[in-house]
Amino acid sequence: MQAVIINQYGGPKELQMATIAKPDISADEVLVAVQATSINPIDWKARQGLLKGMYDWQMPVVLGWDVAGTIVATGAQVTQFKVGDAVFARPDIYKDGRRGTYAQYAAVKEDKLALKPAELSFEQAAALPLAGLTAYQVIYDRLNIQTGEKILIQAGAGGVGLIAIQLAKHLGAEVATTASANHADLLKQLGADHIIDYHTTAIKDVLHDYDAVFDTINAIDDGLAILKPSGRLVTIDGQPTEAQQQQGPTVSTWWLQPNGRELAILGDLVVQGHLKVVIDQVFPFTTAGLQAAHHHSENSHSAGKLIINVHQKA
Repeated sequence: MQAVIINQYGGPKELQMATIAKPDISADEVLVAVQATSINPIDWKARQGLLKGMYDWQMPVVLGWDVAGTIVATGAQVTQFKVGDAVFARPDIYKDGRRGTYAQYAAVKEDKLALKPAELSFEQAAALPLAGLTAYQVIYDRLNIQTGEKILIQAGAGGVGLIAIQLAKHLGAEVATTASANHADLLKQLGADHIIDYHTTAIKDVLHDYDAVFDTINAIDDGLAILKPSGRLVTIDGQPTEAQQQQGPTVSTWWLQPNGRELAILGDLVVQGHLKVVIDQVFPFTTAGLQAAHHHSENSHSAGKLIINVHQKA
């Protein structure tokens, strides 16, 4: 099969199209013919080598951890899905580093899968898993947002932030977020009540007595400064220090757990109109396409997901 791989850590130029073996599936896995995948910050951080402390991969490595496509084979123990099902998932990160989704086929464990609603395109479905599950697990479980609470979501125009704003608003929260001024209209449409231009305004000058902070940019001290003593902060980009953990509000970090059941809930929320998938740009499944997508993700401040259409070659 065709896949975009890296043979060493480095810049976007390390991404190259290659022919590699199609993944073998275990008894609890399915093989998905990939229709679309997406770019997440973890992708280019992995490409740079920043995850070497977590994953001891051997080259070549296939990156990518969002998938939407059609099942073409099932393992002997798979009972909930069948060949021909349209699905989407955030697959596990495999130890060999060669089962990413920048490829024509991907192996996915059954419990990580969700049926793709017919109302969603494959590109929309590919935008949801990693960012959506991260937002869902923090908003619903880790922060346990309640109606009437006030929450700050840092970097609202990012992939996680866009979904987190909508989920918090769906739960009845008052939502503040930080963003560039050019994204204010979009964020208002998605439900943000207060939009702080981080270029000109410090959040502690305008926000006070908040119940919760969702930190996506490692700005833990800024978040703590606006929380009630009984407030809570969850970060997905930093590691709280001992001093930060002793300030009064509860502070914790979170790494998403792939979950097919929760992903199905997110799909239903889109169908019901409670959640909008925002796509910034679609790139072709080529060496140049992947390189451009990584460069865009690393260096731009666009709003919405960057999608790779595996059947788009130019």
